[in-house]
Amino acid sequence: MSKINLLLKRMFDILSSLIAIFLLIPVWLGVAIAIKHDSKGPVFFKQERRTKDGKIFQLLKFRTMVVNAENMGSGLFNFENDPRVTKVGQKLRASSVDELPQLFNILFGTMTLVGPRPCVKYELGDFDTLNHKYKKRFQVKAGLTGLAQIKGRNDISWDEKVVYDNQYVDNFHRIGIFEDIKILVISVFKVLKKENIYESKVDDAMDSVEAAKAAEEEIIRIAHLPD
Repeated sequence: MSKINLLLKRMFDILSSLIAIFLLIPVWLGVAIAIKHDSKGPVFFKQERRTKDGKIFQLLKFRTMVVNAENMGSGLFNFENDPRVTKVGQKLRASSVDELPQLFNILFGTMTLVGPRPCVKYELGDFDTLNHKYKKRFQVKAGLTGLAQIKGRNDISWDEKVVYDNQYVDNFHRIGIFEDIKILVISVFKVLKKENIYESKVDDAMDSVEAAKAAEEEIIRIAHLPD
């Protein structure tokens, strides 16, 4: 990748995240009060995710579920009417406000504004043995939004997301930060529409736990198919 494009991308990340963090001070305070009033637990949720080259970092979000939700029910999968999601959490997820703390990840350089969404540390199985298709998306930093998000967000499969993530990598190679600006503009309109917030079950006849287990196994299987 062009060093100039990467430098411009980093400068844009720093400037944008600083301005947004400052302007959103009332939101930080209001959301924090709402979360503490609604349910027991911390305001922020931290989770180990993967970014460029598979490096692990602590992703920040506003907490939208009950404490320890990751180890309950459908685990990493969030289907519609998930009982683990709090009342305030439902509103935060619908508006994507729960993602705003990642502006601090962007400011400190562990994430970028536009790039593949960071997967949970263990979501794709063993990172070292991922096939080439799934590893390609890790050539760039994880992003707050990305091409896969404006194409379908949670309404498309992991394999489809990877196709779009890899397309973004190629596009950034060609046109640099102009690809980021285009995706950011479209992302704003997508958030306002509040579309594709929840994941779909592989089989509606399954309960949430069964559907989550089946989806997890399939994701890991495909991610490790021979090239």
